[in-house]
Amino acid sequence: MPAKVDEAKCAGCEDCVDACPTEVISMVEGKAVVNSDECIDCEACVDACPEEAISMVDE
Repeated sequence: MPAKVDEAKCAGCEDCVDACPTEVISMVEGKAVVNSDECIDCEACVDACPEEAISMVDE
């Protein structure tokens, strides 16, 4: 279950980018984007997000 970003909630703070141990989160037009093919489902970004904009989803 890779991480999924709710763009409406994402404030673009980049805390998730810093927290991701595999560096699969990038910023696109001020919003976090997760490369779901490379995500290891560790949930570090979920815990790091102050806006609660990231969740784990079943694809």
